[in-house]
Amino acid sequence: QGRPVESGGGSVQAGDSLRLSCAPSGRRVRDYRLGWFRQVPGKEREFVAAIRRSGNTYYADSVKGRFTVSRDNAKNLGYLQMNSLKVEDTAVYSCVVTSSDSTWPIPNSDYWGQGTQVTVSS
Repeated sequence: QGRPVESGGGSVQAGDSLRLSCAPSGRRVRDYRLGWFRQVPGKEREFVAAIRRSGNTYYADSVKGRFTVSRDNAKNLGYLQMNSLKVEDTAVYSCVVTSSDSTWPIPNSDYWGQGTQVTVSS
């Protein structure tokens, strides 16, 4: 089992949409709680959204109503659909998987992806 691998980042204009994907690398996505975090240089990593093994989802207030987290069990992928992007959404987005319902793995462990850059310009 390797680190999850994210894809789908890029540079867009404010108001545009992007969809990030997360391949959980040797794990079945349905067996884990999958989360998305983002980080801007010099700032703390920030929680964005997560989907529990049950399928329930929850979001940071800053993205609620704009972002949607999901998974496709058949394709074994997790997704973060980002709509109505804002300049302040610019960050490196990382996915993380965990078998815990209450905690996230320690940073830089093999449960975290390396991240994909999302840049939103005005």
